[in-house]
Amino acid sequence: MSDAAAEPNVLLRRAVERDRVHSAYLLSGPGAAPREAALAFARALVCSGDAPRPCEACRDCRRSSAPNEIAIDGAGKSGPPYRQIGDHPDLLWVERGRADTRVRIAQIRAVQGALRLQASGAGRRAVVIADAEWLNQEAQNALLRLLEEPPPRTTLVLVAASSAGLLATVRSRCQRVPFPVSRARLPEDPDAADAFRAHLERLAGIRSAGAPELLDWAEAFRGPRGPAADGVAAFLDAASSWLRDRVVESIGGGGAEVGPWLDAFRVLSSCRKALVQRNANPQMVAERALFALREATG
Repeated sequence: MSDAAAEPNVLLRRAVERDRVHSAYLLSGPGAAPREAALAFARALVCSGDAPRPCEACRDCRRSSAPNEIAIDGAGKSGPPYRQIGDHPDLLWVERGRADTRVRIAQIRAVQGALRLQASGAGRRAVVIADAEWLNQEAQNALLRLLEEPPPRTTLVLVAASSAGLLATVRSRCQRVPFPVSRARLPEDPDAADAFRAHLERLAGIRSAGAPELLDWAEAFRGPRGPAADGVAAFLDAASSWLRDRVVESIGGGGAEVGPWLDAFRVLSSCRKALVQRNANPQMVAERALFALREATG
């Protein structure tokens, strides 16, 4: 791992070692690294052994490392709204249910209820909210109340591929821990990596694409909203990576005109917010992003 990639993990590890832990963190970046860091950080917070933490030897580490395959159901019908990390009662993990396109407000309220109960021990508690970019505005407002008045010795850890979909008031109450984006970084899942490459290849020819071709491209995101929204989110990730490369190339080549690329970045950010906060139609979001990207190519 490079020093740049290790820096966020070092920041989190030092917070535990120095016992200077904030009540809320926002870990953002692509790939599995932010999730893995959030998991290690949460486990370190309850570790009762010696440094480095998690020590993997104490009772708390053994409990938090136990497999937990319980499926989450955001509606709480076929499964719980959250699960424990391992079988540790003071570590909670929240993410989208398998059939959900959102982290639901009911899940945040369930966490609020759980945190009203007394902790099992005298140590810390932690809640990891993965998929935080998929909290809609209602759920974020509920989370905001928790961020404003966190229970004692409790840390909330939000994990998001991009923080653009989160309310500014939520972001401002979190210690920001951005994970660096390496160029041409591919998703670890082979199918997702193939889709990422396909998007990049197609974006390479977007300058010559006509309106009918762009509309046909966006039409690929029709269908049930859950899979369609996930598909558009993956496309926006690939498009953001592609845009970064264009900016780097423009600057490295002495090109002064990066304004159109930055404008396109702002459109992609707005598209993410529309997809998550306003329940926008995925196909229409894709159309807006594609036309902005073509316009940026000039």
